[in-house]
Amino acid sequence: MKKFVEKELFDCFSAYKIAIVLFCVLLETVFVCCFVVLPIRNARQTDVKGEGFVIVLDAGHGGVDSGVVGKVTGVKESELNLKTCKVLKSVLEERGAMVVMTRKDDNGLYGLATKGFKLRDMERRRDIIIDAKPDLVVSIHMNKFSSPSRKGAQVFFQKGDQKSKVLADCIQRALNAFSGNSYSALSGDFYVCRCTDVPSVIVECGFLSNPEEEKLLSTAEYRKKLANEIMRGIFLYLYSV
Repeated sequence: MKKFVEKELFDCFSAYKIAIVLFCVLLETVFVCCFVVLPIRNARQTDVKGEGFVIVLDAGHGGVDSGVVGKVTGVKESELNLKTCKVLKSVLEERGAMVVMTRKDDNGLYGLATKGFKLRDMERRRDIIIDAKPDLVVSIHMNKFSSPSRKGAQVFFQKGDQKSKVLADCIQRALNAFSGNSYSALSGDFYVCRCTDVPSVIVECGFLSNPEEEKLLSTAEYRKKLANEIMRGIFLYLYSV
């Protein structure tokens, strides 16, 4: 009789432990659904409804201002900036974002190429950004350095702007994972980043002073890969703030 009672007590205790474990698993599942699944579901609903974030893409330079020129192919930075912006616009719109581009063709935004054209160009970009009322701004550029060995994408933000720093860090993290670099986002003083109070960054997509990277940046396939990484960094920021 004693053994029978002990067995019954043991069975009850085991059943109690199993119930506790199942309850914990259920609680964890609910937690995951609330904090992980629901945000993803909301993002998908946003895509379906077309009610996405507003993002301004700024293709640097243009017109008589070609920016950096590749040493091997002679490709113009302004040309690569625009091509990269166009593919980035495409991948962002596929995910429900509304994209506004400051420059849509090879021309600059300054009107006549007379004295003061660079300032007029930047002021026009500022006006487009302000009118768009965006959630964030990404300006696309190509880099150069005295040493041809320097390569990889680098992100910049306005010094003292914490929101832009967070955005820059998110994009830099995605680009580092792609390139294998360990770069940190860098601060500075940039007109396009301080002309509005929304998070704004400059993405230098690579170095035209590096022959190998110049050839890569000149290919549509590589620019598509870069655009996907920049897009990942953007959405990492948007869904974390």
